[in-house]
Amino acid sequence: MTHEPPIIDVKGVSLQLGDTWVHKNLNLSINRGEIVAIVGGSGSGKTTLLREMLMLQRPHSGSIRIFSHELTTASPTTLLEVQQRWGVLFQQNALFSSLTVQKNTAFPLREHTKLDDKTINELALLKILLAGLPLDAATKYPAELSGGMQKRAGIARAIVLDPELLFLDEPTSGLDPDSAGAFDELILNLQKTMGLTIVMVTHDLDSLWHVTNRVAFLGDGQMLCMDTMAALVKNPHPLIQAFFRGARGRITQAIYD
Repeated sequence: MTHEPPIIDVKGVSLQLGDTWVHKNLNLSINRGEIVAIVGGSGSGKTTLLREMLMLQRPHSGSIRIFSHELTTASPTTLLEVQQRWGVLFQQNALFSSLTVQKNTAFPLREHTKLDDKTINELALLKILLAGLPLDAATKYPAELSGGMQKRAGIARAIVLDPELLFLDEPTSGLDPDSAGAFDELILNLQKTMGLTIVMVTHDLDSLWHVTNRVAFLGDGQMLCMDTMAALVKNPHPLIQAFFRGARGRITQAIYD
């Protein structure tokens, strides 16, 4: 039986910003089909790691392989080909305010395919529905939507090219508990129906317990631990205990225990 290589394989990544080492010989491996969250205290480099994997920030040293391609030395052509195999939901959604939801969703199709307008519009509508939005949301502008609906519009655009990999930056940030819970269910549904691998940066403890297969904890510039939530909360490292043993952490753990 052949062993499939990790869909993401980060080895020995180091990054210095000013006088501060954000990452020091950091390692991370994610298998196809997993939902993995990246967590850690403020300033631990979670979002920076996400940006490095997206090649929006280049590390000073180390290897980042995604789909078995070494991205740190990839040509622009290879990098674009790889980037078209993933989707991204940024924390503030990054929707174009002057475009409707349908045009926002269709944008990657117009940029990266040669499909005709009718097909593009139909695919955009399909992904809007798949993201859990009503059909009439397609003609609305981002400012006319609630925060939760804007997140779903961002997801629709992120999945419109049928990616294999989905990156989410604080996907439930700013949502009320009911909307956040519904978004967690959307993540699980998309992972199942589309066969996605999902990497998310989040502070949402409910999301960590409910949707993840494993959680990667960053601290002191390194990967301190990567495990299931049930195992991670029992890790004795002081930074991990400080993160999960606050009042909200204890309450959330009690709920899922």
